[in-house]
Parts: sequence; C-alpha cells; structure tokens
Amino acid sequence: MLATPTTAIPVGRAWIHEVKWDGMRVLADVSDAGVRLFSRTERDITVAFPELIGLAQEYEDMLLDGEIVAMQEGVPSFAALAERLHVTDSRRAGLLAQTSPVTYMTFDLLRLYGVDLTGRAWSDRRETLERMGLADARWRTPPTFEDGSMLYVATKEQGLEGVVSKRVDSPYLPGQRSAHWLKSPHRSTMSVVIGGWRPEATGTVPDRLGAVLVGAPDRDGLRYLGRVGAGLAGRAGAALMQRLLPIEAGESPFATEVPREDAARARWVHPVLVADVQSLGQGGHGRLRQPAWKGLREDLTPDEIESQGDRE
Repeated sequence: MLATPTTAIPVGRAWIHEVKWDGMRVLADVSDAGVRLFSRTERDITVAFPELIGLAQEYEDMLLDGEIVAMQEGVPSFAALAERLHVTDSRRAGLLAQTSPVTYMTFDLLRLYGVDLTGRAWSDRRETLERMGLADARWRTPPTFEDGSMLYVATKEQGLEGVVSKRVDSPYLPGQRSAHWLKSPHRSTMSVVIGGWRPEATGTVPDRLGAVLVGAPDRDGLRYLGRVGAGLAGRAGAALMQRLLPIEAGESPFATEVPREDAARARWVHPVLVADVQSLGQGGHGRLRQPAWKGLREDLTPDEIESQGDRE
C-alpha cells in the first residue's frame, strides 16, 4: 500500500501520523522457511541484510511492512543505505552488516500465524503489532502521533524525511496508492529514470562519469528533466559507471528535446535504471533546479514512477 502526496496534513481523530523514514520499503515474510525480505518490486533482497535474519526468533509466522534505514549521526541516510541495496554476495553482506548495520522500522502487520489481516482496520493491525513487542537493536516499531502538525515541525527540525498520515479505519490495499495514506515530505526528492550520461570535461579521463541525464515518464514517453552531476564524484560515480556501461544505447531515449549543451558528448543508455535526486524543484522548461544525486533505487522500476516523481 502506497501513500499519496499531499500539501496539507489532515487533522482530526480519523487520522494518525508517523515519521516518514528516508529508507527502503521492505516486506519481511517470516515462515517455516525462515526470513525472506522483498522490495517493492518483489525482488528477494534477503542476502543483502543478514542482520535481520533474527526476526525469525520473534514469531514463527508473520508478514511485516516497514522501512529499512541506515543511520548516520542519528538520522537516516539513503546514501549510506545505497551501498547495501544491490549486494548479492553473502560474505560481503555479512561484513557490511557489522560495519554499516541497518534498522528495520516496522509500521504494519499483514499476517500473523496464517491469518490475513489486510482487510482489518489500520487501528486493529497496529494494536496487534504493538502488542507483539518487536524490539531489538536491528528492528523496532516506532511510535505514532495524534498531532500531525506538531510531528511535521519536529521532523523538520531533526532533519528527518517528513510525515505519513493514515486513516485509522483504512484496510491495507497491497500494491495500491491510496488517499487513506498521505505523505508530507520536507524536501523535494524525486525518483527519476537515467537516459544517458556525460563524461567529465575535456582533458580528464574520457570515460569518467561527469553527470547523468535524467527524465520522468509521462504519457508521451520519457520527459527530459536535466543533468545531475553533484554528488557523483569519487566512488559514487565509479560504481554507477559499472551499471551504465552494459546498458548503452544507440540513440536518445527521451521523448522531449535534450538541449544541445546537454546532448554534446552524451552517451545514451536504455532507460531501465531509477535513481533518487534532490532539487529545488523545477524551473523553466521543466528542468530540475540545482539537482544533486542521492542514489540508485533498486526497489523501483521506471513503470512505477509517477509523473510528479515524489518517491515513496
């Protein structure tokens, strides 16, 4: 179940409010087979997060919805989490679990001991989840708040992502974006599709990444949003290049015109990679203002991105 963007936090007893975490949405399925972790795209990411295997010791059968976050200096960092999202080697994952551990923030309970709870009201599911007492160094159930406006101010002051507001009578609608859940982020973070890249300026290493060319899907195809270079220096750029080289394409995937200054020396790629960027919004011609790279979204496909680009 996905939240709908809103510009006004709802008020009244019909709503409850939670912290919006800057992490990766994950379902944790505990059964006789142990613990299996799935991204929004139904990709099995269990091997990447061995520190969460201990969830199997909590209850024999349950299905949890939550957010995996990586904390840095007391606040979640998606950039820190990005290093772990695509790890498929169990040995490397084990080392990262010790040096850069994650925390699973559980906020919903979809199944318990074989009973499907999705049709029940949020308040019933939440009451059961809280009674379960899921608390460990690597997972916990954060509190909810009745005053959404207060939480919005507090999360902004603490450098957190924002607020998610939920109707207390809402059922859980798997895979659907519903107005029963509303999200109010503090900063403009967009999920975009990479359609090309440009090397660094002439005179440097020719195949060193300088910027990526990004867009957002709409009814006519991939709409060009601009180039993103900030945040791609060093290891981040080198790692991204390893993903871009195998998907090179012979022509631009953008349905709208790419300005001559951006297209010059551009190398096009098939539009299959999704990334998060931050910006000051969109300016003239729909271009991102002062965009900065955050990281690849391994849990999203281009088909899942809405035209407004606000990420879950």
